[in-house]
Amino acid sequence: MPNLPPPSTWLWLVEAALAEDLGPGDATSQALLSPDTSGAAVLEARAEIVVCGLPVAQEVFERRGVTCESLARDGDSAEPGDVLMRVSGPSLGILEGERTALNFVQRLSGVATHTRRFRLAVRGTHAEIVDTRKTTPAWRTLEKYAVRCGGGRNHRLGLFDGILIKDNHIAAVGSAGRAVSLAKERGSRHLRVRCEVESLAQAREALDAGADALLVDNQPPEVICAIVAAAKGRALVEASGGVTLETVAAIARTGVDEISVGALTHSAPAADVALEWTERSSS
Repeated sequence: MPNLPPPSTWLWLVEAALAEDLGPGDATSQALLSPDTSGAAVLEARAEIVVCGLPVAQEVFERRGVTCESLARDGDSAEPGDVLMRVSGPSLGILEGERTALNFVQRLSGVATHTRRFRLAVRGTHAEIVDTRKTTPAWRTLEKYAVRCGGGRNHRLGLFDGILIKDNHIAAVGSAGRAVSLAKERGSRHLRVRCEVESLAQAREALDAGADALLVDNQPPEVICAIVAAAKGRALVEASGGVTLETVAAIARTGVDEISVGALTHSAPAADVALEWTERSSS
């Protein structure tokens, strides 16, 4: 199981999500249930999924006084009907945390499941599936964790931990070669310089300037193949741009080292996970 991001990066998000949903209180549950009513429920998969977000869901429930028992781990595969977690305690607390907990698990399991699909599509090649910064605002560390749970790899966490020269950077300074030279001269020596290229000529220019990696964006397989050949032994090659489950295998067969897929996070459908009540009792 990949390491969960530091709590400091997401506990505040749990607090904000609960406050958003609860407001001054759960009007429905407070009208129907007395505070001393207890109950139990399970979180279960309703489809084939890669599980992710159970520790976050547990944090949600525990903040409402609910006890949790996880029966799966993040990164596990689950089938329809599999129980992922049991919860028990105050009925009010279970119902107050239900939607928020499910939102986290459905979203993160959805990202992990979508990532697994891309990983399976490139089996037999050496291409790795990597994510992008196209994440839900404030959810980045959790969504990138979900990518890891699905078998993908993280690209930059943000603008601060990698030098990636994009087309607008090149336009601002005049050429790919000049952009790479400036990055090598002025940038941190601890960061690799990656440059976006759109042609074989531009790739050669970036390579001659010392680029450590090339990002080939929105190019057909034949162009990617030519750039991979030119960069062999000199730089890593990443392909990106409109990558889908239908096209990713052909891109992988060009010999690229990485394929970055924004859809892992910006277009992953929510996983089908539900909470089902299993027991009721009154004190």
